[in-house]
Amino acid sequence: MKKILILNGPNLNLLGEREPEIYGSTTLAAVEASCRSYAELLTLAAEFRQTNHEGEMVDWIQAARKSADAIVINPAGLSFHSIPVLDALKMFPGPIVEIHISNIHARDELHRHSIMSTVTTGVVCGLGTYGYIVAMQAAARMLGVLPEGLPEPIRVGPV
Repeated sequence: MKKILILNGPNLNLLGEREPEIYGSTTLAAVEASCRSYAELLTLAAEFRQTNHEGEMVDWIQAARKSADAIVINPAGLSFHSIPVLDALKMFPGPIVEIHISNIHARDELHRHSIMSTVTTGVVCGLGTYGYIVAMQAAARMLGVLPEGLPEPIRVGPV
């Protein structure tokens, strides 16, 4: 069974409380429950983590090189300045899908340009917490493990 690692950066532990006008009212626990349920549907093993510490995020990404097949990452505030996280992601051999709850391209200048996007396979932003589901589906497709039972438009997309 393929494994997906879902990583969350600083302040996402306060999701649902912090700036609900930007990030909504859904909690990180609810996001995790949804991701775990979707992983089961996709027949993926999922590990879900959150940290407020850059070094811990780097350690997790480095360890994922031997333990995960794909990464879905919401680097949060680390998106805009963390060279250590960027360098760790460069070393991961599998698909990496970057997720942002808000549309960072429509935000203020400080929150507009993720340096992580230069090394990720794809980026999902502006879909709210549903973006995690889209990111997981994209990662599963890149791994070639979308279930055959899914309708062709979902499993294959445009051809």
